[in-house]
This record gives sequence, structure tokens and C-alpha cells, in this order.
Amino acid sequence: MGLGGLETLALAPLALAVAAALTLFAGTVKGALGFAMPMILISTFPSIMSVEMAIAALILPTLVTNFSQAFRQGMAEAWGSVRKYWRMMTAIAVFLVISAQMLPFLPERLMLGLLGGPIVAFALVQLLGIPLRIRVERRRRAEWGLGIIGGLYGGVSGVWGPPLIVYLLSTGAEPREMVRVQGVVFLMGAVVLLFAHLQSGVLNAASIPVSALLVVPAMIGMWIGYYIQDRLDAGRFRRWTLVMLVLTGLNLLRLALFG
Repeated sequence: MGLGGLETLALAPLALAVAAALTLFAGTVKGALGFAMPMILISTFPSIMSVEMAIAALILPTLVTNFSQAFRQGMAEAWGSVRKYWRMMTAIAVFLVISAQMLPFLPERLMLGLLGGPIVAFALVQLLGIPLRIRVERRRRAEWGLGIIGGLYGGVSGVWGPPLIVYLLSTGAEPREMVRVQGVVFLMGAVVLLFAHLQSGVLNAASIPVSALLVVPAMIGMWIGYYIQDRLDAGRFRRWTLVMLVLTGLNLLRLALFG
């Protein structure tokens, strides 16, 4: 069933209800762990609406929830994260723009597979109790390196979060910092995505109201997720983050193999 615009939505209240429920769930996961909302929505929305509408529908919920996540502890904490992780943020932004220009020449499925495989392997190794830590003296190089990787993949596939999460897990960042940093970095990408799709026409008079409507369940989900996050100890937060990272990597492999 396609959702080509408001007229179609008026005829498909069930589809809208399902989209709202999926957004509520995705918001809850994001509020608890800091990521995975776009992955959940782009994996499920196309079953009830067109791919173009699915992309448009997730843009405003993603933007608003990332803003909430980035500034939950206040402006000073968010700015502190920018100052601490500026290398990775710079590398992601620069190489996202570069790789976006290379999109017509790069095999997207191969890139997704090359990203998904290592992500799954890293998370599974961590879940098995084998620690993989980045030494303090190597962190600057790791920030630049993983930032470049994230940017290269982001421009091709729209996925730049996993390398950031790998870095944060490997440096032992505490849960509140992990969630805040993800919010700051993802907010940067969400703003770029917003303007890109205003320019492309994906966000238009028909799709903007749909996207705006889904902000409501997204934020309700975020508040539920924050409640869960505040009650997770560091060990359980890390374990659930790794589980979600495995699912993210498997989803990338699915897209690489089956499109």
C-alpha cells in the first residue's frame, strides 16, 4: 500500500496508525540506547508506504529526537562533546560530502556489506567477553580513521553511526556521554539530510505534514526510552547497545545481499 500524499493517507488510517506505532517503538529504542531509529523506520516503513515517502517521513522525527538527545543535559554538556570529539565530527562531515559526490561510481551494496560484516564481528566479540579497547595514545588516530570510514559510508548509504558507536564502546565512554555524543553527531547529519531533501523535493507539501505528525510518537517514545536509560546500569547499557549493533550490522548485510 503506497502513501503518495495526504490524499492517500486519508484513505489509509491503518497505515498511518502502523507508522505511528513503529515510530513510537523506534523512539523508545533511541531514547534508551541513543541510536537505531532511522534503521528501524527505513527497514519497516516501505512495507506500508513508498520508499520516497518512507525517507521523507523519518526526517523530521529524526531531526527533533536528535536535538532532544544532544541537548538533554544542557548546552554546556553538548558543547563539551563537540570540543571533545571534533576530530571525528570533522572527518565524518568532510568525507560524507566527498563520498556523496562519488555515489554514482561506488557499488552501494558492496559498501554496505563491507561495513555490516565488521560491525557484526566487533559486537559479537564484545558480547563474548573479549575486550577490544583503543589505547589512550592511539585515540586521536582512531577518531580520524573511524570518522573517515563513517563519512565515506554515510555519503553512499546514509549510514554513518556504527563507526562512531564502535569508537565510543572501544574507549569505554559512559552511557550518558555515549547517548549525548551520538545525538550531537546525528543532529549534524540530520540537518544536512533535511536541507538535502528539501532541495531534492522528497520533502514537499504532501510529505512534510506526514513527517511532522510522526514527531509526536517519536518524542513520546524518546521519553519512555529516557526513563529506561536512566535505570540501566553501565553493564546492561553496554550489552543492549552491542545487541542493537549486531542487529544494525545484520540489517546492513541484508541490504547488501537483497537490496
